Amino acid sequence: MGERTSYKNRQIKTAKRIKAKRIKSKAKLARAAGFSGDKFNGASSDKSKTIEEQQSTRGPRMRIEKVRVEGFRLLQDVEIMLESKSTVIVGRNNSGKTSFTDIFNRFIGESGARFRLEDFSASQRERFYTAKIMREQGKKPEDVLAELPSISLTLTFRYESNDTTLGPLSPFVIDLDIDSTTAIVRVEYKAMLETIHTLLDIPLPPEGVEPRAYFFRSLRDTLPKAYSSHLQAIDPTDNTNRRNFESTVGLANLLQCNFIRAQRNLDHAQHSETDVIGKLLNALFKTASEPTAATADQELAKELKASVENIERNIQGSFDEMLKKLLPAMETLGFPSLNDTELRPETSLNVETLLSDHTKVVYAGTDGVHLPEGYSGLGTRNLIYMLLQLESYHKAYRAKLTRPATHLIFVEEPEAHLHPQMQEVFISQLNAAIGKLSASYPNEAEWKVQFVITTHSPHVANAASFEAIRYFLNEPAVQANDRQTKVKDFKKGMSSISPDDQNFLHQYMTLTKCDLYFADKAIMVEGTTERLLMPRLCDLTDKLLDGPHKLTQQYVTCVEVGGAYAHIFYPLLDFLELKTLVITDLDSTKPVEKINKKGKTITTWEKCPVAEGERTSNAAIKEWFRPKNNDGWQVTLDELISKTSSEKLSGYRRIAYQIPEEPNAAACARSYEDALVLANPGLFEWPNEQDEATEAWEIAKGLAKADTALRFAICEKEWLPPRYIKEGLAWLSGPPLTKNAEAPSEVAGA
Repeated sequence: MGERTSYKNRQIKTAKRIKAKRIKSKAKLARAAGFSGDKFNGASSDKSKTIEEQQSTRGPRMRIEKVRVEGFRLLQDVEIMLESKSTVIVGRNNSGKTSFTDIFNRFIGESGARFRLEDFSASQRERFYTAKIMREQGKKPEDVLAELPSISLTLTFRYESNDTTLGPLSPFVIDLDIDSTTAIVRVEYKAMLETIHTLLDIPLPPEGVEPRAYFFRSLRDTLPKAYSSHLQAIDPTDNTNRRNFESTVGLANLLQCNFIRAQRNLDHAQHSETDVIGKLLNALFKTASEPTAATADQELAKELKASVENIERNIQGSFDEMLKKLLPAMETLGFPSLNDTELRPETSLNVETLLSDHTKVVYAGTDGVHLPEGYSGLGTRNLIYMLLQLESYHKAYRAKLTRPATHLIFVEEPEAHLHPQMQEVFISQLNAAIGKLSASYPNEAEWKVQFVITTHSPHVANAASFEAIRYFLNEPAVQANDRQTKVKDFKKGMSSISPDDQNFLHQYMTLTKCDLYFADKAIMVEGTTERLLMPRLCDLTDKLLDGPHKLTQQYVTCVEVGGAYAHIFYPLLDFLELKTLVITDLDSTKPVEKINKKGKTITTWEKCPVAEGERTSNAAIKEWFRPKNNDGWQVTLDELISKTSSEKLSGYRRIAYQIPEEPNAAACARSYEDALVLANPGLFEWPNEQDEATEAWEIAKGLAKADTALRFAICEKEWLPPRYIKEGLAWLSGPPLTKNAEAPSEVAGA
């Protein structure tokens, strides 16, 4: 064992020597050619600076490329790719977004690992009891240890090959590949062989107490005693080559992790302390006072302290003498005696106390009356608070004697109290604000910060690019304790969609403030009439449904897309695994011969009643049923009307278009308006001159869409939804689809 360890250590040293030579040779070659490090790699830069000079101001470019979480709550085993600047995490409620933030706080936060039994994934907790049974059966301790669950966080760092120094990352670079620019760091909360007995050897339960329940209750006390955090480096080219560290101190040096929480205590109606922003000034002063802080910050802190000391000297004269007169006449009680010293007041001022307890942020008034911090709107205070927090974290980063390899900041729900426009500005201008903060230190390395933003706001989410979105999906449980989250990476999943369609989707979702990321289910409709009437249609359908699944009790979003564009959303809906009803129109057409301007006879397809039509002009329907690689394919109206409910399904989606109101009836509507007429004949005047479908179509042509929508949404109390909508909404109201209806992990073309 000792020989293998010694050999591995020699391998590590050899790898580092080789990498050091490679770095130096590249730097030397670049200097000889008169290039900086960036230009040597094909990018323009300042020729007058060497690689070392460049890196002294910008620092080595390191970042977290990938995060893997195992065994933590709903995050049973997920991988998240992080963007170099900002990554936006979206998803429905209880999908694990907060858990992703929490695991960093548990492992890298200031208070250290504080895991509880409930933090282990539900499906993994049973392994505790299995390990206990194995120990009672006399199994090998190593096998018992292997059965016990653990919680782990694995970080993959990416650095540049021409970095002359790796700083805090250096101990974690253990691979032998001279071309590798990856380092893997793993921290794990687990038990050890020497602590198994503490965890599993518990007294017998009291009489009448179920042993299994008693064991899990005891785990709450024994778990912190038996489990601890362990840090190791993993060779990216050889998973078996690992280096264990004696403590997790190296992780704190490697990564600075800060959090701007969603609950920021800004509402003075619920909290006695309203000067939250003023408190941050004290933190900024403390950071500026550190001996490792930037020179300008230290000078400012000294000036503040000197100013306070000057005030202190001025008041320790007559002011203290006047305060002495406020002391009670203690002489009457025999104090002080000959052996006692005299009591006298002394006023001392402390910068930190002044900033923390006596300094407030006010809003200047033109008449000399300044408004206190609590009088300002919560949105403004929230934005100022976040910016001051960022600056305090920035200064703390610069005050460190050894700069971390990277800085990770989690921002939870930045939309709190912000109006929609301010939400969009925040996410779009965040990196610009960071650039300005970093520019205040022109002679120091740039601020290497990565943001992870969790949000429930479509304004924030849609302001980010698709590439920056990570969608957390809580998979429906097939069996008890089987709920878990999987992460959908838009950068990978949307790669098969054409750039034009991606641009359309992003622009459309931004303009309409679409909330597909956060809904449990979705309805896509053809036009304004259906969108305005949809809440009423859902309410009427609920009255016709039996069972607990009512649409009005679920979070269902309605998106108006039109028949010409609905099919562009199909790949996105499949990727989101979002149960969606697409409501569109049959749009029947018939061929009509015409003479064009050149005198030639041409055939055009014009709209008509369904009974006269031959095909549909609706792109959403044609793309739904079109066979692959068959652009000239057409489907007849009879084929569409005869489709069964199962034939209208595609993964997580179902399409709904007009069908006869009665199964064996001949009359079929062409659009929503004439379908409404056929479903509610008593609410319209009929000329009784033509067949039912044609007259319904003629009546519908005379209906104003907006007036009709308002009439049936507000005025009409008793009416029936058209059959095709009723059937579609009944399907949508059912439980979420399970894993049996698995959608592709990456989007396929529509």
